[in-house]
Amino acid sequence: MPDMTHFVIQILMGLVVLVAGGELLVRGAVALAAMLRISPVVIGLTVVAFGTSAPELAVTVQAAYVGSPDLALGNVVGSNIANVLLILGLSALAAPLMVSSRLVRVDVPLVLAASLAVYLMGRDGTVDRLDGALLFGALLVYLVWSVREGRAEGQGAPLPGLEQTPSDPSTGVLKPIALVVLGLVLLAFGADALVTGAVGIAKVLGVSDLIIGLTVVAVGTSLPELAASVIASLRGQRDIAVGNVVGSNLFNLLGVLGLGSLAAPSGIPVAAGALAFDIPVMILTALACLPIFFTWGVIRRWEGALFLGYYIAYLTYLVLTASRSPAVVTFSELMLWVAAPLTILVLGISLARAIRAGNGKRPHLGA
Repeated sequence: MPDMTHFVIQILMGLVVLVAGGELLVRGAVALAAMLRISPVVIGLTVVAFGTSAPELAVTVQAAYVGSPDLALGNVVGSNIANVLLILGLSALAAPLMVSSRLVRVDVPLVLAASLAVYLMGRDGTVDRLDGALLFGALLVYLVWSVREGRAEGQGAPLPGLEQTPSDPSTGVLKPIALVVLGLVLLAFGADALVTGAVGIAKVLGVSDLIIGLTVVAVGTSLPELAASVIASLRGQRDIAVGNVVGSNLFNLLGVLGLGSLAAPSGIPVAAGALAFDIPVMILTALACLPIFFTWGVIRRWEGALFLGYYIAYLTYLVLTASRSPAVVTFSELMLWVAAPLTILVLGISLARAIRAGNGKRPHLGA
């Protein structure tokens, strides 16, 4: 039987290939979207978001197909939590983020609704194939509506650093298509290596597939979102940075989990622990976006630090739980009775100030 070093090398190789594949896929997809003259925020919500979520799709479908459904579910839930708390947190620390009014009015409520739908579907212990078909059908409706809205909004804009589309139409189309195809191939190989390594480590350590999916695999498959959002934030495309995260979460719930449950012979089982803790945390992170996004239409650096702090706390809880440490009780009480009330108080004060000010002017993008 292969040792731990072998599985770690598999995971590292899988992550490298996934990041490379995600980068190529995003570059090709954004170039194609720009040719269709889709607005930047919609590019972030659809093309960039779905492209950077391709690793989650590849890993979840692969895990469901080979009989590791807990890993599939953990990957989706863990990635959505990481997208908000880790990626938005780091992106806002790099540079305060502008939030489109469309995100507050439409897309974040859709993510919240999809999160609640997954929770309700999982209450019987399984996200079955019918549930998966409903989720994926909802994604198709969202895609059609978003593209129509995006074209109506006007000019599209590629991510900074992308080359301009050549004047020769055949050259202009062939290059991004080649990048998309190559990216998809790399994602398939990377996902296979990552799933194999993660399952191997889980068996060696006696850790559940769910925990591995919520941590190692979730963070690993979120690396393309992290790279795209941070780079977009630093280069001034802050609507793409936020749209990428929100769109990725929606795609994970509707597309990744939908196709994953269709690929699994008996659907994806939902562990009692995930239903009691991890999925509610995912719902709360989506809910937390509404007051933060609404406050002046800006995610400021201190709010990014707050997100990042909560992600560290979430990982700490998972580690303490997996190791069966008695400290988990004290840690949980501190989070419940100290950290959570303070956060609600601070966000409430910030929201009240924004409402009193009429939300008419956006402040300078400082801390």
